[in-house]
Amino acid sequence: MAESRIVVVGAGVAGLTTALTLSRNARYNITVAAEHMPGDYDIRYASPWAGANYLPVSEKGSKQAEWDRNTWPELEDLAKNHPEAGLHFQRITSHIHFMFINVDQSLPETEVYVRNQDAGKATAKWFNESLKPDPWFKDMIPNFKQIPQEQLAPGYDSGTSFTSVCINTALYLPWLASQCLKNGVVFQRKIFNHIAEAADAHHSGEKADLVVNCTGLSAGTLGGVEDKEMMPARGQVVLVRNEANVMCSSSGTDDGEDEACYIMQRAAGGGTLLGGSYQKGNWESQFDPNLANRIMKRAVDLCPALTGGKGIEHLSIVRHGVGLRPLREGGARLEKEKINGFWTVHNYGHGGYGYQSSYGCSQVAVKLVEEALAS
Repeated sequence: MAESRIVVVGAGVAGLTTALTLSRNARYNITVAAEHMPGDYDIRYASPWAGANYLPVSEKGSKQAEWDRNTWPELEDLAKNHPEAGLHFQRITSHIHFMFINVDQSLPETEVYVRNQDAGKATAKWFNESLKPDPWFKDMIPNFKQIPQEQLAPGYDSGTSFTSVCINTALYLPWLASQCLKNGVVFQRKIFNHIAEAADAHHSGEKADLVVNCTGLSAGTLGGVEDKEMMPARGQVVLVRNEANVMCSSSGTDDGEDEACYIMQRAAGGGTLLGGSYQKGNWESQFDPNLANRIMKRAVDLCPALTGGKGIEHLSIVRHGVGLRPLREGGARLEKEKINGFWTVHNYGHGGYGYQSSYGCSQVAVKLVEEALAS
């Protein structure tokens, strides 16, 4: 069968995972063309700023839940068998109404905290499925169980625990790119005003047969796409050197409806990410020092082990960060269409679940590529 030339636009986790999945088929000759590449830090390049972890927030029976379900085996395999990818396992404990954490240093944990008073607020809506005592993924994730009431700290109403993974994005994004390179994918820095221009960006110098659009937030302004459902969900984080042997998050805070508290200890010395915020429609690129202080205080209150029971002045800060999650009202867009006579497959708009749905979404995108090329 004849070789097909494909241009993937975008080199965040969606674009790289899609390019890697496509590159496993020798019939595809692939170029990744993007404004930003692994190693870059830019507010509109969301992937480096992510925690990142696997904590499904998708509703039972939804397309997103299927994407999350199909991603877990891939991430589990990477954590088990490919340490160079920058993933490691962490145990998750989920409590209703957070107060504080007692960390068992013998086992890395991840903990999700939910307060009943946060119901209906932005962060609780974001985490909704993961806060339930019986989420859809309970029979898929290892070691899922409900915590007996007598084992909960004072102030907690309920809790669950299970095992998940945390991703060091500074290692994982370059690893994805390296795997693509091994399979013959070519990378080029490009900026497009219209998605149809990408058909002329194939490294062979010939027209591409198909374009895959993984442009994230830029899909809102990119010519030929201009998706009005796209908006930013601003996240602010603090990366610290301190370690707490824990990964945890809460359903909300007393500091604001769109603020959150989460702690993610990245694999392979990647530091600990403290967050955060989920500010829909907020484009502000500069970090807010007052929000940063609240983030650090919440994290230390939630997990005193971060500073050995001392205050935020004992946090060793690597950097402050701000990223814009590519949120799409109605969920991620995965479909194909012809634009200016060329097939385009869309895979964008994943909001805060880009990593945990990455392989499931790329599998759908690959099927759409096959359908388009066969038509």
